[in-house]
Amino acid sequence: MLSGLTKFILGFFLAIAVLIGGGAAIALYFMNRTGIPPAKPVFSNDSPSVKAQAPKATEPRGGKSALTPKTQAQSSPSSTSTPTESPKAKPSSKPLPAGAYRGRVSWAEGLSLRSQPNQESEKIGGVGFNQKIIILQESDDKSWQKIRLEGSEQEGWVKAGNTEKVDQQ
Repeated sequence: MLSGLTKFILGFFLAIAVLIGGGAAIALYFMNRTGIPPAKPVFSNDSPSVKAQAPKATEPRGGKSALTPKTQAQSSPSSTSTPTESPKAKPSSKPLPAGAYRGRVSWAEGLSLRSQPNQESEKIGGVGFNQKIIILQESDDKSWQKIRLEGSEQEGWVKAGNTEKVDQQ
């Protein structure tokens, strides 16, 4: 009689220990899986240096590569091509109009170039961060600036406060 009761108590504690151990193992597994950040996505307009650092895509079930041939050529480790610097706008040598000065875009996301000095007017282009511009005039309320892209004849209005004056030597 005593051995039956001992077996029951021992079995009960053993079952509890297995349940606790299994629960702890499952909890650790899921905590470790959620603690790893996912791979950074690579978009088509990313710079080449970001694409080179991107993780390689795994092949889907059909065995076909998920990368396009163009992307495969760029991410190939044996590729020895060097990135070439994009052509930069050359500063115009003609004199600036009266009251105009050289500047650059200081807003990190770049600016929208508009046809009129208001938010509802048509977007006619854009100006990138650190791009050199010529500030031609300001609106009457000083909240908009008329600019010309340096090395181009394109003119438009941008929101004031997103550009800064560049000292010319």
